[in-house]
Formats: sequence, C-alpha cells, structure tokens
Amino acid sequence: MPQLEPLMELRPITALSASRKFDSDREIKLISSLIHKKMSESGANGVVVGISGGIDSAVVASLCKKALGAKRVLGVFLFEENSRKSQDMVDAKLLAKCLGIKTLDIPISNAIDAIAGLLGKRASRLTFANIKARTRMVILYALANQRNLLVAGTGDRSESLIGYFTKYGDGGVDFLPIGHLYKTEVRALGAVLQVPFNIITKPSSPNLWPNHKASDELPADYDILDRVLTLIFDSKMRREEIRSRTGVSDELIDKVIKLNRASEHKRQLPSSI
Repeated sequence: MPQLEPLMELRPITALSASRKFDSDREIKLISSLIHKKMSESGANGVVVGISGGIDSAVVASLCKKALGAKRVLGVFLFEENSRKSQDMVDAKLLAKCLGIKTLDIPISNAIDAIAGLLGKRASRLTFANIKARTRMVILYALANQRNLLVAGTGDRSESLIGYFTKYGDGGVDFLPIGHLYKTEVRALGAVLQVPFNIITKPSSPNLWPNHKASDELPADYDILDRVLTLIFDSKMRREEIRSRTGVSDELIDKVIKLNRASEHKRQLPSSI
C-alpha cells in the first residue's frame, strides 16, 4: 500500500468557543464507536462512501477504514465526463489508494442528462445541480442494497446548520460520522488522520457545476462562519456579544440565522398530522 504524502505543519485548532473543546483522539474514538454501533444494529457488511476529492469525504472514508478495516469500506467515484481529469478526481483516487479501500468508478453524466432531459429548458442551474446530488444518492443506495452496506454521509455541522446540502441528495444517508463537527474541526481531524495535505487545504466545493466553490455561496469563509455558528447555536450568545467577540457585522449574523431558519425543513423528517 502506498504511503501517505508527508504533511506540512498545520496550525493547531483553537477552541471555537469556551463551551466547545476539540480533542481529536476523543473524536476518533467516539466516531469509531458510532460506526460499530451502526454496523451491529443493521447487520450490514460495511459502508459505502462517495469520495469527491474533498475534505469531508476524505475524513469520513479514513474514519470508516480506521474503524472497520479497508475490506469493509467501498469508495465510489461519481464524476461527470467533463470532470474526470480534474484535480478532485486525482485527489479522490489518491486518497482511496492510500487507504487501500475497494473502489468503483461510475460516470454519472448520462444519468443526469436523462433526468434533466425530461424537464427540457425548464431545468435551471440549481435544479440541474440538485439532480446531480440526487443521482449520486441513488447510485450509492443501489450499491448499498446490492452489497448489504450502509451509506456513510459526508455532511458536517457547518453545512447542516445553514442548509448547505441537497435534500434527499447528499443529505440522504444512513448516518453522519462527522455531522457534529464544524468544517474547521473536520480539517484538523484530517491532519491527524494523515489525509493528503492538498485535500486538507483545498477550497471546499460540492462539485455541482464547473469551478464551483462553497465560498461563492456561503455568507463567510469557514474560519469566520464556524466561529459565528458556534457562538449562535452552541453558546447561545446575543447578537451584541457575537459582534463584540468576532468583529462581524449584524448583517452577517442575521444572514446566518435566516439561512438556519429557512433550511429547518431539511433537517427534519417530513411533517404529518
């Protein structure tokens, strides 16, 4: 098995708030326990993970391999034809090779085009992007059904709290190993797990359209966003104190709160009487 590339030194993560301490060893043990619990409860043979070349899927795949062993983890590359030579694809394959896990490479362009074609010219960029995310989900669950696996989700707390995921797309999973961690914590955990440095430091992207970067859609970079999120939702601070501690504007704080409220339906089961 190839060796992971040497990591450059990363700055140690500082606590996002006084009420939130990050201990990488403790997190790895807790997440490993969660994975084993899910395997025991379901009787599954292992897990399937969509590997995108980004930090979230890299950390989830690494944690699953650490908990279950390489033979019980299936990594799947779900790229379109126009991104099959991208850096993300290169990084995804490198990660899987370093972990020694089994992989499948399933091009998704034809499936996406077939679904989008049913809508004709009515498919907006956002609609088309959500079709991509849901196509990936369908394929992962088909593989899970075939092989008695669980779908390990790659969403983190930063994106969950502001609804930055596709409902029944990347949000459609069996469990979320890093769903309680903020993006900055996920990156720090990636360093401990020896995820390749390029993956840890690259800009986050859902890969839903060419040159798609999360920073183009988020209210702030993750270093700032995570600080604001933890002060709002973990420390329950008032706007004035958040502004004093972070130096961010009321407008940004209000936008984060608005995104959280507007996306509440994504985090809940469908309502009924």
